[in-house]
Amino acid sequence: MLTRPFIAGAVIVATIAALAIGTYVYDHGRQETIAKGVTIGGVDVGGLKRAAAEAKLRAEILDPLNQAVVVDHGNKRWTLSAREAKVATNLTATVDEALLRSREGNMVQRAWRGVTGESIDAKLEPKVTFSDAAIIRMLDRVRRSIDRPAMNATVKYTLQGPKTTPSHDGLAVDATSLHRKIKTALVAPDAKRRFSAATRHVQPKVTEAAIEQQAATMLVVDREHFELRLYKNLKLAKTYSVAIGAVGRDTPEGLYHIQNKAVNPAWTKPYSDWVPKDEQGTVVPGGTAANPLKARWLGIFNGAGIHGVDPSEYGSIGHAASHGCVRMRIADVEELYPRVPVGAPILIA
Repeated sequence: MLTRPFIAGAVIVATIAALAIGTYVYDHGRQETIAKGVTIGGVDVGGLKRAAAEAKLRAEILDPLNQAVVVDHGNKRWTLSAREAKVATNLTATVDEALLRSREGNMVQRAWRGVTGESIDAKLEPKVTFSDAAIIRMLDRVRRSIDRPAMNATVKYTLQGPKTTPSHDGLAVDATSLHRKIKTALVAPDAKRRFSAATRHVQPKVTEAAIEQQAATMLVVDREHFELRLYKNLKLAKTYSVAIGAVGRDTPEGLYHIQNKAVNPAWTKPYSDWVPKDEQGTVVPGGTAANPLKARWLGIFNGAGIHGVDPSEYGSIGHAASHGCVRMRIADVEELYPRVPVGAPILIA
């Protein structure tokens, strides 16, 4: 006959066995169920089975990531598709990880979590990959369409005086900022996927003000009309009659700059065939009757320059009569001298 203690013990054993079997069955049945408190990429997948979790992740993560990124500027638009960008995610692997995290602990602990709804607080992030080379190619397309170089102001020296062209600002895409926005859009499903390309103005290196300063003073020697024209601040200020080099001793054609200046300059007799050999290299003091460089000197090139002549030679003005220099009346060269700085351009044509 069974005793009461035996019967009680048997009941306890049977109850424990039943609980163990029930716990096992319950736990086994939840192998494909993600525990409460698990999120993937911010999406709550707790309590979902694999198929349902994957479907939810496709809708909330994969589908947005498969949308194209669009960049615009004015009425222009560029599109980078997910296919071209080679966007890919490991959602299936992340769901596998979520299920593994859900199985942490022993059977009893898992069953207890399931029964009580206790959360495990696991925040998982799927890995999103893309082709950075595809972004670079898109940036190149955008920049080719938008970028334009800054145009420097220029000056051209002509017989009619200095001719200037204005400067223009350039435009450049802020490629660094755009690159960052595109990368964010490719990996974040909730990121803005259409935005405008930011640009910045590029200042020219040479401005109109700089050109005006550079061409503030210009001289033109018009050999055909025996004129020297002075331009100040891009405008004709004065025209002088001059003599230029005789045939065979032509005043040198070209664009030069005033090299040096002097008042009553000394004159070194040149090593030329028109100077007696025993006098070549001789220095004649300035301000003397024997010195042909009267009053002022503005050097141009290789011994040629602008200078005054003795009044007895004023008859040569308006003719090709000098040894290569530009001759002026004394009053004229004295007036011109302070108005022309060293470095001023001079066009001889």
